[in-house]
Formats: sequence, C-alpha cells, structure tokens
Amino acid sequence: MMHDTETSDSPVGAIFLSEYFAELNEGAGFLTDLSPDDQKRVRSLGSRCRFAKGDGIFHQGAPHTGVWIIESGRVRTYYAGPSGREITLAYWSSGHFVGGPEVFARGRHVWSADALEPCELLFLSGTSLLKLVREVPDVAVGVIEGLVAKGKSYSALIQMLGTRSVSERLSQLLVILANTTGRPEGNTIVVDRTVTYEQIAAIVGATRQWVTQSLDKLKAAGVVEITRSAIIIHDLQQLEE
Repeated sequence: MMHDTETSDSPVGAIFLSEYFAELNEGAGFLTDLSPDDQKRVRSLGSRCRFAKGDGIFHQGAPHTGVWIIESGRVRTYYAGPSGREITLAYWSSGHFVGGPEVFARGRHVWSADALEPCELLFLSGTSLLKLVREVPDVAVGVIEGLVAKGKSYSALIQMLGTRSVSERLSQLLVILANTTGRPEGNTIVVDRTVTYEQIAAIVGATRQWVTQSLDKLKAAGVVEITRSAIIIHDLQQLEE
C-alpha cells in the first residue's frame, strides 16, 4: 500500500490531464524568453514573495490583484464547489505564471492556488503588468502565450472529464507521469513519488478510497508496483490502451 509521503526532490514540469504530453510545459518561458534588459525591467516592477508548503497564494472569489511568476517550487490551482469538494486544475512549475485568466486586476479570482512545496514567486500587480504590456512588446507576447497555454490546459481538462471514465483518467495520469518524470530501469519505468493518493484523487475527480482500490487492482494485475518512494510501471502499453 502506498503511503502519503513525498520523497522526490527532482524538478518536474507542469502536470494536468491532457492527451498531449508535448503541450504540458508550454508557456513556461515568460521571463526566460525576455532579453536581460527586459527581465530587469519586469523584476523592477515586481515584488518577490515566498510561500511555505500549503500556503494559499490567492483564493477563489477574492478580488484579483495581479499575477505570480513561479521562480522555484510548484503551485497547484484548484476549484472548490459549494460542497467544499475540490478538483485540481493543474500543477504549475518554474517559469509559469498563475493568477489568470484575468491578468490586469479586474474582477475576481475564479479558482484558487496554493503552494505544493516551498515556493519563490515574483508578484506583478495588474497595474504594473498593464504598463509592461504597453511598453515591452515581448512581455505582451509572453502574456498571450501564457494565456494560450492555460486555455489549452483547461480545455484539455474539460475534454478529459467529459469523455473519459475515472479509470481512464487515472491511467492517463500515470502515463503522463511516466512520460514526463519517469526514468527507465530495465523493463520498467520508475516515477519518483511527487503526489499522494489524495492529490491523485483531486486530479482525476475521484475519492482517495477509490484511488487506493484502483491502484491496488493495477498492482494485482502486474501493471504497476507501489513503494514508499516510487510508482514502478511494469506495463505502460496496457495503461495507454
């Protein structure tokens, strides 16, 4: 049985339910794609902030104030229903910005974000970002590319939720983890543990108990092996099918 511990310190990219692995990290070059002078300009108008694991970054329904560029660590975005049940929209990694779809501090946040691990972020107020968009063309391009990537990710999530069963979504998530963070070891693919059962449940839209039972079935079928530190995939083809 897998325990709710996280042991991997290796960097990972963005993770969300999608058919296409190549698109997972689109939009991660908001700052790095800028010239050194433009990066300096952006940083001069931003403010650095640090969040401990579990800290809330912004909250669903709160007034929008700006966006946060992830310098290090990972951030989860999620939506909470009236019952309090949460569904994870995505895990965002270094280079991405969070706080959309609004970016100019108008309206309210339509979902929430918290720190999956200790994070260092660069906050840009809506006023500052609007100023940069008007003055620095490459910043405007970066904002557009980032919003396009976010639009694709949430469109992919809607498609997966609407057309795939929960079992298929779990299999797809394991395939995504294998392709993005897994490493070959003999005839297996080893995925270091970066998510708990509860987190998997929030991504695929299920309960923790269902995830436990489903992974136990995959283990009994010889498809995966679960340890405290890794998910070992023995039959990737069966998961893909």
